[in-house]
Amino acid sequence: MHALWFRTTAAAVAAASILAATPAGAFTRPTANGQFDYQIGGAYAAASGVAIVDRDRLAAPAPGKYSICYVNAFQTQPDDAVWWTTNHSNLLVKKNGKYVIDPEWPDEYLLDTSTAAKRTALMAIIGPWIDKCARDGFKAVEPDNLDSWTRSKSVLTKAHNTAFAKLLVQRAHAANLAIAQKNTSELAPIGVSQIGFDFAIVEECQVWSECEAFTDVYGNQVYEIEYNDNDRDADGNPVDPISFFNAACSARGSKISIIYRDRDVVPPGDGDYEYKWC
Repeated sequence: MHALWFRTTAAAVAAASILAATPAGAFTRPTANGQFDYQIGGAYAAASGVAIVDRDRLAAPAPGKYSICYVNAFQTQPDDAVWWTTNHSNLLVKKNGKYVIDPEWPDEYLLDTSTAAKRTALMAIIGPWIDKCARDGFKAVEPDNLDSWTRSKSVLTKAHNTAFAKLLVQRAHAANLAIAQKNTSELAPIGVSQIGFDFAIVEECQVWSECEAFTDVYGNQVYEIEYNDNDRDADGNPVDPISFFNAACSARGSKISIIYRDRDVVPPGDGDYEYKWC
């Protein structure tokens, strides 16, 4: 299967042509298949061979590296929950009068993208975050939780988040930043052609057998993260977590950047830290 990692279907070729033809403007995309480090759990000095570093928007960009600015654009951050509920309760998803939270991250509320007015109001908050990423020296932005509609108890739809993603793309490009599609294979077919994303950052696509959904569209500008706590396959059978990383490297490691990280992406020195690259 190694030679078939990138399916040469008509759709794949067309999508790749769109990406290649997309005007770059003043922004630059990350190096294809450049060594990547995911540092959103805490910034630290990147190894000399690392070309691309992803950090939280409140951290400084990595000196001498192509730096990507992580923004939780579709959910609240845990430390900001009180600020959102106090100042912008109307911009948080509610069902039957109760806030809807991400069950995997119970201290994160979902942002309400369900109307044009709310999307505009959200952009008045998140847009300046993106602008600050540019001022600080980041080269790209990674808006996380694009798939929040799937956890919204049917309050949000794919169309709502797609509409908001387009606003994020416009703001990033206006600030001369590239912008990544984060996960959400359902939107990969339109990620470039309709939304305008420039590359993809993908978690656990080997586990869920969805990597080709992204490589079909973004070619070798996919940056894959596999985690060291995935001890079950898609059918629930026990596996060694490193097996997913090894399989990913065998299938795509010569074409795209793939890393293996601890779930909380903590800095070196923390006992849970783990980082591998192929």
